[in-house]
Amino acid sequence: MAPSAGEADSPFRPEHFERQDEADDAAFYAPERMVQHLDETGRAALTGFYREQLPAGGRVLDLMSSWVSHLPEDIDFATVAGLGMNRAELDANPRLSETHVQNLNVDPQLPFSDGAFDACVIALSVQYLTRPLEVFAEIARVLAPGGLCAVSFSNRCFPTKAVAIWQSLGDSDHAGLVGAYFRHTGGFDEPVGLDASPSGVSGDPLFIVTATRTVVSS
Repeated sequence: MAPSAGEADSPFRPEHFERQDEADDAAFYAPERMVQHLDETGRAALTGFYREQLPAGGRVLDLMSSWVSHLPEDIDFATVAGLGMNRAELDANPRLSETHVQNLNVDPQLPFSDGAFDACVIALSVQYLTRPLEVFAEIARVLAPGGLCAVSFSNRCFPTKAVAIWQSLGDSDHAGLVGAYFRHTGGFDEPVGLDASPSGVSGDPLFIVTATRTVVSS
């Protein structure tokens, strides 16, 4: 069963997830955007983090995926399932072993069985979720006990599609917001925030918040 999203105790209100552009997301994401949303040093840092933290040979869910997954080329995974909004972008991603087109703001239920993955990554896109607690509850459901969820973000976004609460916060507070998503969803251990920005290098900052799927003692 999916863990409770803790809505009764949630500090979030509907207006937190309003956006400047409330038009159909499918229309906004229909054009192919084969561009990078993080500079080269930031991408290298994210790939390095994945190399250290993702289980080699494991089953990985790349949620809100695109044409690039930032996964290390020298590590093989049993499965890399990509779920995103643009079919052409997903089909252009060489790391994906299966693809699904789905708007999580319309349907947050993931098309995977319980415990199907050892890790889940959300790269540079969490700011667009209008139903984050429902999505994070689904992540908890499809992760195996002890599985890792890693949410990365920088200071770039499509401002008209980023939710209001994200727009109102700065970089350091974004990490706290993502941590709150984990905490108020339930099903995860205490989240950990990391400033993974390359040291001494000017460019895009990189922040990562991780949490592991709670292991329930029998």
